[in-house]
Amino acid sequence: MSDYTYPWKDAEFILEELVDFDHLCEAGGLADINAELASAVLEEASRLAGEVVAPLNVVGDNEGATLAEDGVHETAGFAEAYGQYVEGGWAALPFDEEYGGQGMPRVLGVAVEEVWQSANLAFSLCPLLTHGAVDALERHGSDELKAQYLPKMVSGEWSGTMNLTEPQAGSDLAAVACRAVPNGDHYLLTGQKIFITWGDHQMTPNIIHLVLSRLPDAPPGVKGISLFLVPKYLLDENGEPAERNDVHCVSLEHKLGIHASPTCVMSFGDSGGAVGYLVGEPHRGLMAMFTMMNTARQSVGLQGLSVSARSYRQALEWAKERLQGTRSDGSRYPIIDFPDVRRMLLLMKAGTEAMRALALVAAAEIDRSALAGDPEVAARHHARVELFTPIVKGWLTEMSLELTSHGIQIHGGMGYVEETGSAQYFRDARITTIYEGTTGIQANDLVGRKTLANEGAVLSDLLGDIGAVAEALSARDDLAALGTSLQAAVDTARKACEWVLEHAREDRHVAGAAGVNFLMLLGYVCGGWLMGLSALKAADRLEAASSDASFLTAKIVTARFYFEHLLPRAQSCLAAIEAGPESMMALAVDQF
Repeated sequence: MSDYTYPWKDAEFILEELVDFDHLCEAGGLADINAELASAVLEEASRLAGEVVAPLNVVGDNEGATLAEDGVHETAGFAEAYGQYVEGGWAALPFDEEYGGQGMPRVLGVAVEEVWQSANLAFSLCPLLTHGAVDALERHGSDELKAQYLPKMVSGEWSGTMNLTEPQAGSDLAAVACRAVPNGDHYLLTGQKIFITWGDHQMTPNIIHLVLSRLPDAPPGVKGISLFLVPKYLLDENGEPAERNDVHCVSLEHKLGIHASPTCVMSFGDSGGAVGYLVGEPHRGLMAMFTMMNTARQSVGLQGLSVSARSYRQALEWAKERLQGTRSDGSRYPIIDFPDVRRMLLLMKAGTEAMRALALVAAAEIDRSALAGDPEVAARHHARVELFTPIVKGWLTEMSLELTSHGIQIHGGMGYVEETGSAQYFRDARITTIYEGTTGIQANDLVGRKTLANEGAVLSDLLGDIGAVAEALSARDDLAALGTSLQAAVDTARKACEWVLEHAREDRHVAGAAGVNFLMLLGYVCGGWLMGLSALKAADRLEAASSDASFLTAKIVTARFYFEHLLPRAQSCLAAIEAGPESMMALAVDQF
């Protein structure tokens, strides 16, 4: 196993040059926050992650969580690590100061989130779900609920969960059957939820479940779903956990990866009804839950990056040390000297740098939307967030499957052996394309709600920004080839958008058939945009005689590799889109 290493320079470069972190903070009135502070925050987070959280990664993979009579027990060492995480104020980093948060920009919170995810993905899932629950409660909860629950959730003293899925209702939330019956000032919930991440554990004195359920008068379908807050322990008159609520974990799933993250089957109301409190308006729970889901979707995209980056660091270390080739004088040399190993390493390096750039730029759009004083400007940034969300979730996670697989391949046969640790990253990555909405669901969202619904206007606006970077690249002799390639990629994306707009309303299968290729195409193009912009900024720094010439030169070379090996995939995605759904839908079911 390699030691944990956080990609300092790349994260700082992206924050400074692509996000323009200082300007973002100044424009938002955050006078005391700047890139220097962000660097110090990342340094301290990396220290805790390296010393405390990362060493538990392989322990959690080997031991996992267990279920006993008194509930779920997390892997040994996790509770102590989580205690240090809370004590350090890390949970409160991006939240409103009104509830005890530190008021840092969301983009810095996302950069720090990568630190925890890369160090230990299973561990990071507990605060991730809490962050989503905080967002949903802050936006949709009553003042009373917010006052009772948000301060301790923001601090991380209490954790949170998201309860959507039921045995008969996977992605089809219209089939949710969990019931909620009014009972005085609260409701009594009965039903079962499955696949509940960190649904039970002993790390916090209370767990706050956000649960989708139906009221007795609920209309059918998704329009009849309400959202409820269901605490593990009911609160006493002092707001402290007291009586145990009627909600329990009844079993744990045995999974391919993230073994230390307990995936629970939760039962509500086995002894008469779990006490719950309505969040938001009756029958509008799905809208409230989507606040949480959209937060989680970008965070899951970040997981794809994080586990890929960890896999890359280990593969790089292995490639430098593993001796296989023999020179004519009998001396041996490491496998990093082989062109094909370099190809795989550069796919991992270029891929993770593009993924990190997109994750942070997308997070910065959340900040710009929230901090903008002009409603029209805020609306434009919000639309960009909405467009980015399925791309971040879908493209980053699909890429993680490829990149972590390369990590195993670079190790050769030893990569297939669990003791080296490379296989864990591949196993952990596999869930990221599935939970919080599969890649197909993200693709349907991207095509339907984010493209067809506005006739491609929001995407066209983004492609205009990408085209401007292509022009800037073309204006430099040393980067002109990148400009030509990026402009061609923009043209490819426009063709794909036009084809979808033209055909989707004529054939109901078009959106579903084209969706994943459309999402991947835009992912590759967005990656090219930000890698091209990185090359421009690195070249500018080099001309200014920056002291970090080695890093900046590598940045430009890595961008060129991306343009040569990853950006061309956009054209093949277009070809698949334009093929249409005919062959896909032609076989009868019994012909498969």
